[in-house]
Amino acid sequence: MSEPTPKRKSCPRCLRPSAACICHWICEVNNAPEVLLLQHPLEVNNAKGSARLLDLCLKDSCIVEGEQFDQQLLISLLQAGGKQAVLLYPETTQNGAQDLQYEAPEFVAHDFALANIRLVVIDATWRKSRKMLYLNPSLQQLPRLSLQDMPASHYRIRKAHALDQLSTLEAACYALVQLEQDEEKYQPLLQAFDGFVGQQMEFKSKKLS
Repeated sequence: MSEPTPKRKSCPRCLRPSAACICHWICEVNNAPEVLLLQHPLEVNNAKGSARLLDLCLKDSCIVEGEQFDQQLLISLLQAGGKQAVLLYPETTQNGAQDLQYEAPEFVAHDFALANIRLVVIDATWRKSRKMLYLNPSLQQLPRLSLQDMPASHYRIRKAHALDQLSTLEAACYALVQLEQDEEKYQPLLQAFDGFVGQQMEFKSKKLS
């Protein structure tokens, strides 16, 4: 009888295999709006995913896993502490969103103090994020924040259909910059992301060689 294959050791902080630990890229960023990451189950163990690094770097954030959430749980997450939840998601026209029950209202940032804003970010592929929006009407009703004129993504380890399709980390950073009007604060996190991407590409090249 063959010996059982020993389990790979994992880092207790970043939850990745010890050989692929990303903790050395962590840099603490004191974000003013809270960030709530709703992570699709397929992203939890995805080595290319950036949400875990984002959560480890932001001072005020959390990750909740799921696709279709219990309605009361989701409402409690969105409304906790009396904060205003705003969904980070591209604009959808009425013709392009016929499968949605609700039309997203406009978010007016200057109506709220930064500390009273909860930025809700869906961590999923575009197709899965659309499904999550469809399955969770409470998300559809949130005021929506969309990003405009974004730079090309640095996310070279994952296929994108357009240059401005960003990783979860990049999208959240640019949204926080947009809300806080403080680009310099988030540069260390974007630089850490570049290092993370380089590390993943190095692992990929070693596998191919």
